Formats: sequence, structure tokens, C-alpha cells
Amino acid sequence: MKYIDKITIYIDFIFRNYNILKLNYLNIKYLLFLFIFIGIKKYSLIIKESNRLLNYNYITIQNEYNITFNNNLKKKINIGIYAFGIKNGGRARSTSLLINYFNNISIFNLYLFTRRLKEDDEYKIPDDIKRILIKDNDLINKIKKNKIHILIYQLSLHNEIKALNNLNIVKVIFYQHLGIFDWIYGNYSIFKLIYRDYIHSKYIVNIVPYENDYLFKKWGIRSIFMNNFMTYNFTKIIESNLSSKTILMIGRGDAKKKRFEIGIQAMEYINQEIPQSDMLIISNLSGVYRHEILINNLKLKNIIKFVGYTASPEIYYKNATLNLFPSISEAFPLVICETKIYGIPNILLGLDYTSISEGGTIIIYDETPESFAKIAIKVIKSDRYRYKLGKLARNSMKIFDNNKLLIKWIKLVLSIYNGDKFYNALREQNNILPQEKILDIIIKQTNLLRKRIPIFHNVNINDIENFNYMENIIK
Repeated sequence: MKYIDKITIYIDFIFRNYNILKLNYLNIKYLLFLFIFIGIKKYSLIIKESNRLLNYNYITIQNEYNITFNNNLKKKINIGIYAFGIKNGGRARSTSLLINYFNNISIFNLYLFTRRLKEDDEYKIPDDIKRILIKDNDLINKIKKNKIHILIYQLSLHNEIKALNNLNIVKVIFYQHLGIFDWIYGNYSIFKLIYRDYIHSKYIVNIVPYENDYLFKKWGIRSIFMNNFMTYNFTKIIESNLSSKTILMIGRGDAKKKRFEIGIQAMEYINQEIPQSDMLIISNLSGVYRHEILINNLKLKNIIKFVGYTASPEIYYKNATLNLFPSISEAFPLVICETKIYGIPNILLGLDYTSISEGGTIIIYDETPESFAKIAIKVIKSDRYRYKLGKLARNSMKIFDNNKLLIKWIKLVLSIYNGDKFYNALREQNNILPQEKILDIIIKQTNLLRKRIPIFHNVNINDIENFNYMENIIK
């Protein structure tokens, strides 16, 4: 019971029992002031102790993570995390992981802002997280109302980004879950808008190494590199025995960038060489009608099966032998992370620039179904080659450590909270990709861009490095 409530009960008792106590008005007045004084004193002690504990935790975190800020906290840091929702897809899963890890940090208060109402089968987050629905144009009002200190913004809405860049009451971390090629191939108009916005943004989290280390510096964008959190604990996973002939494709089937049709067409060739082979496509079933027509036309209905969306795809990883990943663009595909942790080889089409592209993967730049199938057949037919790739895939995931990533996130939040100089110092601690590696990626991606989109057939590396040039291309 609160102390003010107790005082109210005591005062009520005095007035109800006035005749019994036989207290005069002056006695009651003195007692009333005494109770109020005691209540205020005790309340002040509670506030003081709470503040002492908060700053003890604050100093403990600084000592543990070898950072120093010469200030005290007056209250917990209110952190808003803004997403479309927490169901289906890598971004939603990353959001839930970030919330679950941040929830254990004693100096943070968390608020989840979403544009979707709570849904069934969402990724799990603690029940006590305050969740706020955002409707059109009310994000800033909700930020002000809840006194958010730091907002982790995960969307790509130009009007919101522009408005947030002009907002002084909150520090905004723009957490990019999409790389530049997602926009170049998907929506060039938005590409030109939001990357111009990012030039004027103070704090960017980028999950694509060569963009962060090279391209963004050329474009004048101040970003810091982060990986995403892993969805599985490496040490608790029993790897696939790779003994089946089951091939996987995973993702949102309605998304054109996933290019499932290439994998489906490749399966026609694979099944001719390996009749025992089959394919499971793990995808939400809405929007896959065009793929079902293609499967029927190729007479692969008994070979390829859609298994629907699941929040627990690991049930299909335990016995799979290969994952086909024909996506045209990605930033940090969790599907590759998860299959590699299970020791499943991956075949990628030109996707050489993510931080998980190497290790137990085969990257090809000829994007025909025949080439895709040729490599897949080689992997499935050769036990030795397949097991070697599987071991490389799994071992490559040892470097991804959620605890280390959490520390980096904590340092990032506290650095931004305390001032730009700390953020800039943290950015300087990033490991940079070797120059020759960056150059190799840019050459290969520029060649692919020329082949994929006719309007870019004359674009060269210098053009891509020049954002003003890219901004003026009409597509």
C-alpha cells in the first residue's frame, strides 16, 4: 500500500473516532502535518534509494563493458522500438529478439510501437512490454506522450524519416533491415528518397558490411555496422545428417524478390537426375498462386510441396540436405543463418555481400535454372562434397555471438544517449572489410545490375559511388 494511502486511512480514523480520542482541533492539525511530513520523508527515501540503485546498475554496466560516461541517470532510459509487427519474416523475428535481450537490461524501459494490432502466432516477447498501436501520422505524438528518449526506427517510410530527422526531443536510431539493392531492384523512387533522408540522419545501423564500410562513407551517411541476433543457440542444435534428398526454399512466396520460380524450374532438372529428390517450400500460402500454376505446368505437383508459414521452421531443418536461395537481394537473411547452423549447405544467386554469404555456401552468378540445378545436383550426388559444405556452413556460424552483439547494442544506446562524440568513437571501433574484398563485391554487383536492369547497362563503379548520379537516374 502506498504511504499516502496509509496517511489517508489514519486521518479518516482520527475524524471517525474524534469523541473517543478527545483530540482538539489543534491536536488534529499537528497530527495531520506530522503524518504528511513522515509520508513525504519516506517517499523521498524511496525515490533516493531507487535512484541510487539505478545509478549503481548504470555504473556496473559501464565497468562491465569498459565504457565511461561522466553523468548520473535521473530515470531509466525510455526506449521505443518501432516495427510493422512481430509476426512472419526476418525483421519481425529480429525485433522480438532485440526486445527480449533489452528487457534484461535494468536501466531500460521498453515500449513497442507497431503498425499492426496484436496477431496470432507472433514471435514471443515479455507480457509486460508496453505495446502501442501507431496509426497514420501519430508516431511523433506517441513518442512525446510516452517521453521516449531513444527510438529504434525499423521502417522505411520517407515522410516519417524526414519528420524524425527534424525532431529534437528524441534521438532516433534508423535500424536498416534492407540493403540498397532491395530498393534499387524493388522500388527505385523510394531508394532515392530514403537514402537522401539518411544523409541527414545522425544515427544509422547498417547490417551490410560493404555498404557500411565503403559505400555509405562515399555517400556521406554516418552509419555503424551490426549483425542481427541469431535465432538459435549454436551449441544446442543437432546438425542435419544430410542423408535425405529433401531440398528447401524458405521465405515469403508472395515477394517477387525471392524468385522462387527459379528454384521451382531448377527442380525440374534436379528431379530428372535424382528421381528420389523432393522440395519443401516454407512460406505463407497467400500470394503463391502463380507458383502453384508453374508447379502444375511442370508436372511437379508430387515433387514440390508448400508447407505453409511456421514460427518453428527447425522441424524441417533436421533432415534437409540443401537450401536453395534464389533471392535477388538481401541484407541479413536469417534463413541462411538458420540452415547453416543446422549444417545445411546453401546455393545463392549472386548474393556475395552479406556478412553470412561465405562458409558452406556456393555463390553462382549465372541466374538460369539450369545452372542452379547443375550445382544442386553436384552437391546432392556427392556425399563427401555435401558433408564438407555442411561442416563449413556450421563452423562459419561460430563467430556470431548474441551476447557480444547485445553488448554492442548497449554501448550504442548509451553512447547516443550521452552525445555524438561517443557515437563517433564507437563507429571508429568497427572492423573494416579489406579494400580488395569491397572492390570485388562492387565489380560483381555492378555487372549483375547491368544485366538485370537495362537502364543501368552503362553504369560503372564510379557512378554507383556517386549518390548524386544515382539519384538522377530515371527508372
